[in-house]
Amino acid sequence: MRWLVGWSSAVAGTAGLGSAGSLGPDGETLHPVGSQLLWGDPDPLWAVGDWRPDEVRVVTADEQNRIAVLGICGASDEELRRGLFTARGGALRHLTNWPGSYTAVVQVGRRVTVCGDLAGARPVFHTPWAGGTAYATAALPLADLIEANLDFGHLAALLAAPDVPAALRDTTPYEGVRRIPPGHALVLRAGAREIAGYEQVSSLAVSAPPADPDRAVDAVRDALVEAVRTRLAAPRHVPDLDPGPVPGMGPAERRARRGMPVPGIGADLSGGPASATLALLAAGLPGRPGTLLGHGAGERLLAVTFNDLAVGGREAEVQRAGALAADPRLHHVVVTGGEEALPYADLDGPLTDEPGPSLVTAGRHRARLAAGSADHFTGHGARQVLDAHPARLADLLMDRRRRHLVGPVAALARADGSVLVPARVYGAARRLARTPYRAGLEELAERLMRRRFEEPKGAVGASLAALTWAAPGPAARWLTGEALAEVSVLLGVEGDRSGTGVQRPGEHRARAALARYAADLRVLEQSAEVRSQRLHAPFLDNQVVRACRELPEALRVRPGARAEILRTVLESTGITDLPPGWGTPSHASSAAAARAGLRLSADPLLDLFSRPLLADAGLVDGGVIRGALRSAATGATVEGLADVVSLELWLHRLLSRRGTCWSGTPARSRAVPAGIQRRRDALASGL
Repeated sequence: MRWLVGWSSAVAGTAGLGSAGSLGPDGETLHPVGSQLLWGDPDPLWAVGDWRPDEVRVVTADEQNRIAVLGICGASDEELRRGLFTARGGALRHLTNWPGSYTAVVQVGRRVTVCGDLAGARPVFHTPWAGGTAYATAALPLADLIEANLDFGHLAALLAAPDVPAALRDTTPYEGVRRIPPGHALVLRAGAREIAGYEQVSSLAVSAPPADPDRAVDAVRDALVEAVRTRLAAPRHVPDLDPGPVPGMGPAERRARRGMPVPGIGADLSGGPASATLALLAAGLPGRPGTLLGHGAGERLLAVTFNDLAVGGREAEVQRAGALAADPRLHHVVVTGGEEALPYADLDGPLTDEPGPSLVTAGRHRARLAAGSADHFTGHGARQVLDAHPARLADLLMDRRRRHLVGPVAALARADGSVLVPARVYGAARRLARTPYRAGLEELAERLMRRRFEEPKGAVGASLAALTWAAPGPAARWLTGEALAEVSVLLGVEGDRSGTGVQRPGEHRARAALARYAADLRVLEQSAEVRSQRLHAPFLDNQVVRACRELPEALRVRPGARAEILRTVLESTGITDLPPGWGTPSHASSAAAARAGLRLSADPLLDLFSRPLLADAGLVDGGVIRGALRSAATGATVEGLADVVSLELWLHRLLSRRGTCWSGTPARSRAVPAGIQRRRDALASGL
């Protein structure tokens, strides 16, 4: 893990001792473990973890005016200096306009500004501490700092309604540690904090003028190309040297066995349109993508395809990946995985900052990434930023663009084979367009109270279920009645607090889904991390997200829109030789692999839930979960178990950890010092 951490004190000179550390509330000297000081008192900032030298940049105008950028940023030092001068006047948005994925921190006198991103993949957290405010890009260091207990209300909301911002609010798994929303910045003035939005929100009263589809797609192309080019322009990094040969193993096998990535640039090549677009763009841009500086003349870009031997159904995608990899600029590697790579097969792993469903699939991803490069492109996030959430059909009705509903509704009718589909979908979209946000939250609260979780099956059923302001998560059915009641009460309170600034329902649901996906991707990166490797997800860069948000809704809702947009992006960059069937959605679902993994890992999972910590917290009933696991082992389809299992795994790892993120005194405790100690009013504590 890598993060930055700092704080702003109420009185200058009381918070810290510069490079020697900082004074805690009891007079002890504190500083983060494994940190490098970026600047000192009165508002110190550290970078913690295995940052590369080019990933940490500090530009200083004078002792009171400076900017730090951590991550991959395409701005030059002169552009950073101009951005610092502009930020002195209070402007924020320009700090997020540079290509790449990064966190910017600006200090102007006693004012410190920390900018989050639009997707939520690089979040910012804060907590009151020592009369001021501590902040970080990870929640666990702050939880250690204040010795935070678990926030059971947040954990319940993660299971009951993970895609509903009103349920999650700004909380984290740690009590007292807060998160700033995507598209916002944390502004600290001598310890006092303020959350400021830097992105314009569309109006409910006036619809935006229709965007030109061609120009919008060109903007997506330019943003993607610039995102890839920024990463290709960064210095190459060689992982730790290979300690020597192993009998019977080649260099690639030794690297994979020892957890070492291949030097240079690589990319996923799953056969889908998102990963293929990034791989072809990276291989086609000038600059010898796979070549280390001073090493050879033009190595090929490493393309990695995962072939699941335990569960079939993706043979067509693997064949398309092979056809794409025939490009002489690509070096294709196929990683095979058997039963050992199924979900739930590997329950061991590192502690992540927060829980997420991807914990149960981390071993599966790690097997693929171990064969990847030191800098590895992934297509994560393309579906969330390019596809149309079904609730966007209501947005089209609100803007009086009914004719654009014909294409998606006809596709659903063909998939279902029923002539009643158009009327049902149109009726649900019209109902959502006329439903206020507060009423949508009240409806979800009522469903949780009455335990109404049945949803129609199939593509039509999923679309109809998504045509709401808020919906329960797949794991809500496993929560206790008390936990569901508390979450429903919380939703009622948030509904009363909601103002008139809510976006259109489709836009609101799409942004919430993107934030949830980005949070889980962050968990995946930490749990499947390969030493010396960096994963790059250009689709979640600020500039790419902005360009994708400008795509007309009428273009988004067309069947196959994502593949068509990416095909246009490739064609406009000169890449036209795509294999037949490129962009065809796969009918094989990850659910088949999940069911197979549940069957094969039934015994370890039953041992995990022999005395579940979630039951100690009052969130689930252990006997019910064990019964569900036994049903899954016999082949029954059980939804939501990934969320429950991953949260239980995360709690075990958190409570079994040793050490802390801070040094300075042996008495310094860590997060959740007393273990699971649920208070009677714990779920309502955040109200």
